[in-house]
Amino acid sequence: MRRDLGDGYELDDDPTRVDHGAVHRFLSTEAYWAIGRSREVVDATIADAARVVGLYHDREQVGFVRIVSDRHTVAYVADVYVLAEHRGRGLGVKLMEFALTEGSLTHIRKWGLHTRDAHELYRRVGFGDPDGRYMERWNLPPAGEPET
Repeated sequence: MRRDLGDGYELDDDPTRVDHGAVHRFLSTEAYWAIGRSREVVDATIADAARVVGLYHDREQVGFVRIVSDRHTVAYVADVYVLAEHRGRGLGVKLMEFALTEGSLTHIRKWGLHTRDAHELYRRVGFGDPDGRYMERWNLPPAGEPET
C-alpha cells in the first residue's frame, strides 16, 4: 500500500522496496539503540517483521519503521527514523500514523515501544506513559561488544 505525501515524499509498506543498505547505515551508525548492529541482523529483522514501512523522497529511502507482532493481539514499534535533513516536516507523524492505522495490523489493540528522546512524536499518535503494570528484562551484551 502506497501513499503519496506530496513534494516527492511517499510512504510504502512493500517490504521488497526497503533499501536494506540504507536502513543498516542509519541504524548501525546513527541510531543510539542500534549502534553496531550487523547487516545480517538488520536483514533478518526486516524479513521477520510483521510490517515495515518505508518513507521515500524521490525514490530514495529517508525513513523507516518496523513492526514486530504476533499479528493477533500485540505489536511493538521498532527502528523508527527519519533522516535529519528531512525532519521538521511532520513526516515522522505521517510515517507512524500510516504504520499504526493502515494495512494488516489495524485490529491490534495493544502497542508498545521504547524511546529515549521522541516522546512527543509518539504522544501525537496516541502513545502514553506506561503504568505500573509494565515490566521489562534486558539481556545486554558485555560492554564493547556489538549486538548479535
